[in-house]
Amino acid sequence: MSWDERLRLSRQKLNRVQRLPHGDLPALGRKAECPEPLYARFPEPGRYWALRGGWPKPVAKATSAKMAAASSSDSDCGRAESNEASSKWLDAHYDPVANIHTFSSCLALADLHGDGEYKLVVGDLGPGGQHPRLKVLKGPTVLTESPLPALPAAAATFLMEQHEPRTPALALASGPCVYVYKNLRPYFKFSLPQLPPNPLEQDLWNQAKEDRIDPLTLKEMLEGIREKAEVPLSVQSLRFLQLELSEMEAFVSQHKSKSIKRQTVITTMTTLKKNLADEDAVSCLVLGTENKELLVLDPEAFIILAKMSLPSVPVFLDVSGQFDVEFRLAAACRNGNIYILRRDAKRPKYCIELSAQPVGLVRVHKVLVVGSTQDSLHGFTHKGKKLWTVQMPAAILTMNLLEQHSRGLQAVMAGLANGEVRIYRDKTLLNVIRTPDAVTSLCFGRYGREDNTLIMTTRGGGLIIKILKRTAVFVEGGGEAGPPPAQALKLNVPRKTRLYVDQTLREREAGTAMHRTFQTDLYLLRLRTARAYVQALESSLNPVSVTAREPLKLHAVVQGLGPTFKLTLHLQNTSAARPILGLLVCFLYNEVLYALPRAFFKVPLLVPGLSYPLETFVESLSDKGISDIIKVGRPLLVPRRGDSESEVDKAPTWLPGPGGCLQPPRPL
Repeated sequence: MSWDERLRLSRQKLNRVQRLPHGDLPALGRKAECPEPLYARFPEPGRYWALRGGWPKPVAKATSAKMAAASSSDSDCGRAESNEASSKWLDAHYDPVANIHTFSSCLALADLHGDGEYKLVVGDLGPGGQHPRLKVLKGPTVLTESPLPALPAAAATFLMEQHEPRTPALALASGPCVYVYKNLRPYFKFSLPQLPPNPLEQDLWNQAKEDRIDPLTLKEMLEGIREKAEVPLSVQSLRFLQLELSEMEAFVSQHKSKSIKRQTVITTMTTLKKNLADEDAVSCLVLGTENKELLVLDPEAFIILAKMSLPSVPVFLDVSGQFDVEFRLAAACRNGNIYILRRDAKRPKYCIELSAQPVGLVRVHKVLVVGSTQDSLHGFTHKGKKLWTVQMPAAILTMNLLEQHSRGLQAVMAGLANGEVRIYRDKTLLNVIRTPDAVTSLCFGRYGREDNTLIMTTRGGGLIIKILKRTAVFVEGGGEAGPPPAQALKLNVPRKTRLYVDQTLREREAGTAMHRTFQTDLYLLRLRTARAYVQALESSLNPVSVTAREPLKLHAVVQGLGPTFKLTLHLQNTSAARPILGLLVCFLYNEVLYALPRAFFKVPLLVPGLSYPLETFVESLSDKGISDIIKVGRPLLVPRRGDSESEVDKAPTWLPGPGGCLQPPRPL
């Protein structure tokens, strides 16, 4: 803000301020009131400021508390202005009481009238799941509104034909039907084919029709069928099982003459291009049903073109390709798995097993991005290979695709329970949007005449509309710090040489013989190692005790250049909690070659886990540089009371146990 604008703003705020001379304040006995923002605009400690003749002049003294309050309020305003300026989004509309309760699958943007004005189609669940309605919004206002017979499962817009004018049709999946609208008028209703009823259930209702069983017996037998039979019960039987005992007889009398019908419902829906990949090409509807099936509908005749089976009920769908050429379909199911199907396949070709239930499925280029209930995003290839995982700070409520055609950007949007909307490209955080309430549905695209509009609905029924700035650029690394850039660099792998190719051919031709030779050498190495270990045990040369009665470990170190050497023994008790008492250590050596001033030790109490050093000196007596082995062990002879150490050192008896051999270097 320039200086002139600040002065003009200050003049307007000072119209209510009583202008007093500086010397008249004590006589009046009160201070002149001045707007607090002036303290920050003309900051000089200890004074009030007023405008006189266009310039600020001091009027009265100000306290430090008011100065701090004014500075903090101005800094908050400045911070809000800077955040708004640095944001990539413009706040177009926010209505906290819009009374819209829906999910991302029930939102769609389309030019329903062909006039270039894109509308928002909402399959509204209604407050508490009551009174579902179909709403069409133009801008922030509701254009049309009509009731629905059941809760909506998904909404999609697609082109049915190539005739002009090319206005898209609206498909809304609700219960077992798909309602198709053109120009916001009912056009066609497609119902899922009925399923064969359970024969045992049919027989029970036939008996009830002939009054051969009473309602209580009918209820008990239907409950047994529901628990054991693979074919689920019909809606009529399920409704009968929910009734009280007093209402059963009237229900049976009313429905026993009706035939049993088993009808499945639609769980998810999406669109698939039929024969062209253009944006305005004709598309087919792909339905996922509660009967663990996927159906592809013809856009003109609304007949079933293809039917595929799944191991579980699909809840999220993503399709790429064209139906007449080649397509790939990914279905996230209730059993926590994602199944990949291709054209002319009746069963899934690949399966991605998740560690938690999926909460969203979005395809970004060739990567399937899956959100799970473990508060994480996972990236997979179409063959099921996991590429990356990103942990979220809160639970994921909804997901959708952000596609900016002008910059060729595709990213995934994730609405979190903490009121954030995070935008990721692969595992890189691009942007974070904070909302007043948790977002339950997301939709990005052209709305009205703006190409890049983000529409969000909140848990409390609010509606938020944001517009992406035309100058906004999503830069990698603008969010949280991710992996180092060097991790994405490709290694400079050298080219294959002629020697490498020849070696590869030789290994391919003589692979069996090379493997046998390797196995032979490996067996010989194991045999020699075992023999050396047995020899060490037999000669008591193992530095670690092999018996549980004496859990000891011995390590010897020789220091010096000769002819006198320093010999240090490190003795350690390897037991868990039992100390060792009364241990003796002695040396066996060739007295012609070596002389030890102290060849016998009384070891103190050995505490488990501690290393005790025992030091002595070794003198080499040979002038020809001959060396021999010095053995360390525990003597069998225990000195009696009154014996001197020299008497014990003369003839110690060797006892096999933990010990070791050491050979001092030849003296220089």
